[in-house]
Amino acid sequence: MRYCIDHVTEYRYDEAVTLSYQVAHLRPLDTPWQRCIDHVLDVAPSPDLRQDATDYFGNPTTRFEIARPHTTLKVRARSLVDVSRGGSSLPIPSAWEDVAAHFRQPILADRDERSACEFLFATPHTPTNEVVRAFFAAVFKPGRPTLETLMALMAHIHDGFEFDPDATRVETSLSEVLALRRGVCQDFTHLMIAAVRAMGLPARYVSGYLLTKPPPGQARLVGVDASHAWVSVFVPGCGWLEFDPTNNVRPTDEHIALGYGRDFSDVSPLRGVILGGGNHALDVAVTVEPAESRIPG
Repeated sequence: MRYCIDHVTEYRYDEAVTLSYQVAHLRPLDTPWQRCIDHVLDVAPSPDLRQDATDYFGNPTTRFEIARPHTTLKVRARSLVDVSRGGSSLPIPSAWEDVAAHFRQPILADRDERSACEFLFATPHTPTNEVVRAFFAAVFKPGRPTLETLMALMAHIHDGFEFDPDATRVETSLSEVLALRRGVCQDFTHLMIAAVRAMGLPARYVSGYLLTKPPPGQARLVGVDASHAWVSVFVPGCGWLEFDPTNNVRPTDEHIALGYGRDFSDVSPLRGVILGGGNHALDVAVTVEPAESRIPG
């Protein structure tokens, strides 16, 4: 599948911002199953300094600085991406606790397994506390095959929580999400990551997009899509396997990856610091649609 992605972020400030330093994770990743063919990032006002780089986790980033007064900031990312995941059915006969035991070894010979170990640990967004362990303990049955366990965990979150874009914010804790039994893709992804790490398996956060479909008989609307998030779990012999607890599916060609991190804070599409500005209003518009050959707009 080939997609055109148009992601527009606009801040409007009550007072002038005198300095803005931002980091954008808005260029889709290049992976064995995904290729970013073209990418354009427009920033207004035009930055005084701008640098494209790769972050610690291997994600493409753009850092920019605006060092003159402004009352609006508009960032538009347009990308053309090919996605072809192929088959995703993998037999994993080993039990989940055997995989967890494998990562407790003092020395791991495999380089990819050593790299995966940094995704074993809790973060502020993904605490591996007793509340999380207790809620998901029934899924991690002794001797249960790893893939079956992960699929059951994904379904457990999907069935037990209601998608509600008004229920939570970025700073909402997992304890609050567990109490509310509702949230958004970011919350469900953090829940699954916390549960997997609590049981001793490496898991990482995937930031990206999902092709959404309009109701039957209706046209696609521009700007009504949104960023998405899902989970990637490392299993020796299989590598990174992905799960989308919001939709209870293994990611398909309709999932487009932007970046990998320990949690949302590592791969926020746009994050930075400003001087001044006072209160602000934020508008985000995302359009993901099948494309044939060229970048949108």
